[in-house]
Amino acid sequence: MPVALNAATVTLSSRARSTQPVVFPVAVPLVVALLTFTAFVPALSSGFVSWDDDRNFLTNPSFRGLGMHQLTWMWSTFHLGHYVPLSWMTLGLDYVVWGMNPTGYHLTNLLLHASDAVLVYFVALRLVERSLSPANPIHPRRLAIASAFAALVFSVHPLRVESVAWITERRDVLSCLFYLSSALLYLRAVDAGAEQRRSYWLSVIAFACALLSKATAVTLPVILLLLNVFPLRRLEVRPGRWWSEAARSVYREILPFALLAAGTVVMTFIALPHLPQLRVAQKVAVSSYSVAFYVWKTVLPSGLAPLYSMPPTIDPFATRYLVSYAVLFTLTAGAWIARTRLPIAAIAWFSFLVAILPMLGLVQNGPQIAADRYTYFAAPYLGIPAAVVLMDSRRTVRLAAMGIGATIIVVLCLLTWDQTTVWHDSQSLWTRVLAVDRDSPIAHNNMGNVVFEQKRFDAAIRHYRTAIAMSPGYAEAHNNLGVALSRQSKYSDAIAEYQRAIAARPTYDEAYDNWGVSLAAQGQAADAVARYQQAIAINPMNADAQVNWGNALLLLGNVTGAIYQYSVALSVSPDNADAWVNWGVALARQGKLAEAILKFRRALELRPDHPEGNEYLQKSLAVLRAQPDVLVR
Repeated sequence: MPVALNAATVTLSSRARSTQPVVFPVAVPLVVALLTFTAFVPALSSGFVSWDDDRNFLTNPSFRGLGMHQLTWMWSTFHLGHYVPLSWMTLGLDYVVWGMNPTGYHLTNLLLHASDAVLVYFVALRLVERSLSPANPIHPRRLAIASAFAALVFSVHPLRVESVAWITERRDVLSCLFYLSSALLYLRAVDAGAEQRRSYWLSVIAFACALLSKATAVTLPVILLLLNVFPLRRLEVRPGRWWSEAARSVYREILPFALLAAGTVVMTFIALPHLPQLRVAQKVAVSSYSVAFYVWKTVLPSGLAPLYSMPPTIDPFATRYLVSYAVLFTLTAGAWIARTRLPIAAIAWFSFLVAILPMLGLVQNGPQIAADRYTYFAAPYLGIPAAVVLMDSRRTVRLAAMGIGATIIVVLCLLTWDQTTVWHDSQSLWTRVLAVDRDSPIAHNNMGNVVFEQKRFDAAIRHYRTAIAMSPGYAEAHNNLGVALSRQSKYSDAIAEYQRAIAARPTYDEAYDNWGVSLAAQGQAADAVARYQQAIAINPMNADAQVNWGNALLLLGNVTGAIYQYSVALSVSPDNADAWVNWGVALARQGKLAEAILKFRRALELRPDHPEGNEYLQKSLAVLRAQPDVLVR
């Protein structure tokens, strides 16, 4: 259907505007970008963390590059419950430029976030200017400073750290870039003359890109309707005016956005993992708590953590939820009452609620009751009413507000710098979570993984056992405890933990694989093969199980079968260094030292610190030097 941005509509919008021309001092958005970048500088020295970064990047070769294989995967995958092909493409580009150096990925996130800050500045500039009375024009410099404050309240707030300093959340900063661009282009289309149609369709395209970066952007059509009420003043909140010709023109404008959003909602439900859901009363309690939590942490951003675990039980009549209902009702009722005297504040609050709605746990997707990153799309609206105070006609009030505003920005920058260091590595991340919540089984399990990598097996076992005591059906903790016990040669105890993991999650292919490893360590290679086959039947992409199957066949003397399994593993995961090393071992068993050396070298290209790869390479080279006439058989 053709979109009607007709002359009458544009004329109506123009009459509501101030006669003061809008001026965009170049220095102001530049300062916004620089302050934003500076506040997050510690992120540039951070690495990948064991909170989805491992599954998204470290063990996932599918995103590495922009070849046809990678692009096909990016545009077809629902990896970890998300359909975000454009986000994957930017990560693939990072890999082309940076390889697996995390600094480059963090730099991209930070540049995108600084760009988002500048876009918030320009959106705020238009919306604040629109909200003013034509009878009281404001000097452009004051307008720019107020809009910069709104942008910085968004961009340097420590609640933004999770979206910026966590590489996995590339989808937040990229999607919001398109989301804000779409909003800005739409506002331009409303104001524009001959170029309104081009700006409008560019806005639709930008919105589609936002949805392909992260589905959270689906709320934009409703936001645009709210903005058409105020400050655009193109929809009237009066009986009988919701279906006027002017209103129908606005609805036709919004229709393409709504259709894109509806399609994304369907795609999201397909992508989401099927997790147990709360009852309706519990969902209301959790959603209300989340809103109150985000408002409180916006005002007083202390005690922030990468994970706020969902309580094991939700009592909708518990004190925390009763308080949350009261906070939500009071703020919403206050906004409604103030809609005539302070329409900018009312629209900002309702826009915040709409933008945060997809993240309120209406469909439970994860172990958290709230998350700092969930505020990323909604936060820009909260800074706009505060910006209006900076344009108060009374000079003393304005100067006091500017002084307080500058102090707030400095404090937020310092808090953000400190919060960014939490994401430096996995140990600092899980240390912070445990400092905020000692009763988080997920934090104990993941801290166990951190100390396990440091070969502190006793400490790891303590964390795993603590996690299991808090959550007896925690399959990952049982599996990880089994791995730690097997490192201490307690194979029978380890197998018992794998069995408990499988009882909790029958499709846990990794537990079957680890069970096989413990059997093989006890000399039961044939039984181990059966466990590996079960793992692969559940997950044919489990390359580690294929490698271990090959190892078991090697123990049974079936060298040819082992080589076949290693080749299968590499067809699934070409960067699996263990598969290359073990293939080399099998070739050495056949006396094919020259070929074996090539496999060992390939493994070391992928993983230079591979201990067995270095050992076997040196032994093979020594044999060749001692026997230069050895032929490849």
